[in-house]
Amino acid sequence: MIGYIRGLVTGIYKDSVILENNGIGYRVFTSSKSIVNVDNGDEATFHTHLYVREDEMTLYGFTTYEEIELFKKLISISGIGPKAALSILSELTVKEFMIAVMTSDTKSITRANGVGPKVASRIVLELKDKLDFDEALSLDGMGTSEEVVDNSVLADTVLALVSLGISDSDARRAISKVAGAAGMDSGKLLKEALKNI
Repeated sequence: MIGYIRGLVTGIYKDSVILENNGIGYRVFTSSKSIVNVDNGDEATFHTHLYVREDEMTLYGFTTYEEIELFKKLISISGIGPKAALSILSELTVKEFMIAVMTSDTKSITRANGVGPKVASRIVLELKDKLDFDEALSLDGMGTSEEVVDNSVLADTVLALVSLGISDSDARRAISKVAGAAGMDSGKLLKEALKNI
């Protein structure tokens, strides 16, 4: 198994990059979010997963460890292949996805190309108990692991914002920008999140 590849980016395509390492160009299929993190000529590191089937060997990789770990969890779900997993990771950040699962927000997951309501429901059902939601809330500057919002408070706040006509994704973004969210009750978190909209 190849854990990661560090090399020179020599080609960027719609769904993949070419990483040259020791004279070999590895085609690494990735999300659009990882593609925007690199340019031709950059030295880059992609955390990888070698997907092996009877008729194919494909290398998938991402610029962050969190993305590759989520990718592996997604493809472990029956009926979710690498293409659907890439589509999800291209549409949602790891944090947005994890919060969508935590709040059973299948609508956000169905924004990914090729992922319908049944598949989104299966993803939520399968992953709700397998994801580390404390980690989700600490991603992208939400705070340290000690500075985490209680799951029920977060869910209540998202639902309150949605009931006010704010989209799920905008509600989650507003909550993620609240400094010092740990220890807040849902009323206080709602008030602070509204300032970010």
